[in-house]
Amino acid sequence: MRSTRPDDRAPDDRTPRARIRDAAIDCFAELGIAATTVRKVAAAAGVSTGLVIHYFGSMDGLRAECDDFIAADIRQRRTEALSTGPGADPLAAMRDSKVGSLMRYLARVLAEDSASVNTLVDEMVADAEECLQRGVENGTLRPSIDPRGQAAVLTIWSLGALVLHRHLERILGVDITDPDLAPGPALTAYAGPALEILSQGVLMESFARTVRESLVASPVDDVGTASPASPAPPPPRTSTKKPVKGLA
Repeated sequence: MRSTRPDDRAPDDRTPRARIRDAAIDCFAELGIAATTVRKVAAAAGVSTGLVIHYFGSMDGLRAECDDFIAADIRQRRTEALSTGPGADPLAAMRDSKVGSLMRYLARVLAEDSASVNTLVDEMVADAEECLQRGVENGTLRPSIDPRGQAAVLTIWSLGALVLHRHLERILGVDITDPDLAPGPALTAYAGPALEILSQGVLMESFARTVRESLVASPVDDVGTASPASPAPPPPRTSTKKPVKGLA
């Protein structure tokens, strides 16, 4: 795992607070949220446990600062990526992050309930929608009848692959959380099928049309606020009178 620490050959001029934050990001990414303790972060940062508490108050406070720092870094990378042109991969900008543990950190925290992570995902969806629109305008992407929904689905799919990256590596042999991942057979094992799905689709058009038609919302009276079904008619009454002789 590439550390968040600057190049070992250069002087480390980070403040103690920044060293603790960066060490925490590396620990969270490597050990997981639950297994990371004040003591482990302090040891990784080369400071006392008291200094960690002095700056952040608690592990929750430290975690919140890590989330905010990661979100700010991704926001910067996405802004830079948007200026260079559209792209279909919402994770592409993250691979160039100065935070070496960024991808593994996200893989740990994305499934958790965090205000900063929620904001980050919302921003990624908005960025993806803008990128997709630019692609439509320059002729590289097809227009969508639901641009917001398309951006949300593509982003969540990509983030879902990040959360399940260990299974992706087990099955296809590519670790998409590796900050040094470069074009080659490993990346192609993942990007190739993804590109095929995005460019050629999976469903035949006739079947896709059938599925699409089946998903069209029914009239209001038929769904949600539908009127209750009419009660079944009562069974025919059985007469208790004795039959008249000769007519039975």
